[in-house]
Amino acid sequence: MISFELDEQHRVLRQSVREFAESVIAPKARELDEKEQFSVEITKQMGELGLFGIFVPEEYGGAGMDYLAYVLAVEEVARVDGSHAATVAAGNSLGIGPIHYFGSEAQKRKWLPELCSGKALASFGLTEPDAGSDAGGSKTNAVKDGSNWIINGSKIFITNATNPLARVVVVQAVTGKGASGKKEYSCFLVPHGTPGFSTVTMHGKMMWRSSDTGELYFEDCKVGEDAMLGGCGEGFHQMLKTLDSGRLAIAAMGLGGAQGALDKAVKYAKERKQFGKPLSSFQAISFMIADMATEIEAARSLLYRACWLKDSGKPFSKEAAMAKLYCSEVMGRVVDHAVQIHGGYGLMKEYDVERFYRDQKLLTIGEGTSEIQRMVIARHVIKD
Repeated sequence: MISFELDEQHRVLRQSVREFAESVIAPKARELDEKEQFSVEITKQMGELGLFGIFVPEEYGGAGMDYLAYVLAVEEVARVDGSHAATVAAGNSLGIGPIHYFGSEAQKRKWLPELCSGKALASFGLTEPDAGSDAGGSKTNAVKDGSNWIINGSKIFITNATNPLARVVVVQAVTGKGASGKKEYSCFLVPHGTPGFSTVTMHGKMMWRSSDTGELYFEDCKVGEDAMLGGCGEGFHQMLKTLDSGRLAIAAMGLGGAQGALDKAVKYAKERKQFGKPLSSFQAISFMIADMATEIEAARSLLYRACWLKDSGKPFSKEAAMAKLYCSEVMGRVVDHAVQIHGGYGLMKEYDVERFYRDQKLLTIGEGTSEIQRMVIARHVIKD
């Protein structure tokens, strides 16, 4: 028998995260967005709640839960604010994830406990000024020098890399060429404070204004052999696996943001009166709300099934791409309707749907654009 009910553990987690997001994040979200300010305080509180390392075994400081639990947490934070959801999503999928899945025992023991506590954050250095969707165009390189590696290059649009809690970045670099003549990639753990490694915070963002986004620079940055994540030449495979899992978190951000926008639209439609009646009584508005709710429910089913596949140890790359594509685009349609229902007020910063409208756009770009997702899905379908 197929069950579509969450178990008790998942329900308790969802409720606790929802209460935290509404009581702690919501009152400060608008101000932090306006100031373009990353909150160390709230990030640490999210760590105390256990939002970092949810899927990491307890022996490394995690909660030892499944990936669905993690996705539920991201969804509930995103229901209130995209910036803080981005901090959680990037901190887990892109920061903790690679170390958890590909790190040596020593690397796990060294980094995971602090990262899972929320007292420190890790980031994933992949995107470069000339290498976005074309990850194979990366130019950052690492050259072997005795028992060390020398890294040179730069990264851009990296989340959680420049704030006071940033401790380590997973850097993908070209380490040579394989037998076929193609570039060979490897990943390295580079601690903040390593000579030759510097960061610059990026400002002037349209969205996720209170999350931390930065540029990374490596100038003859020397790290030891023990800094390599996994084996030499395994970096591209690690990147693909990391993005597969990360897409589920981006999908959760789309789902949560869409639900939050719907909640606000329904509340406003019940309170706002025109022609002597609440907006919700007009068929044009009620049909809009019905479409929003239906798409959100479809998105939730798609995402939760993809999580079930991952947690069951089954292939999930196609489903992760589908969930990321659909949930991110559903949020776009939902927030558009939400702003329309709010009318002129929906364009004002004092109403949260204005922030939701801006925050949505990155979801169709980050961790693989919608166009890349369609390519991934098509390849799987045609191959099948």
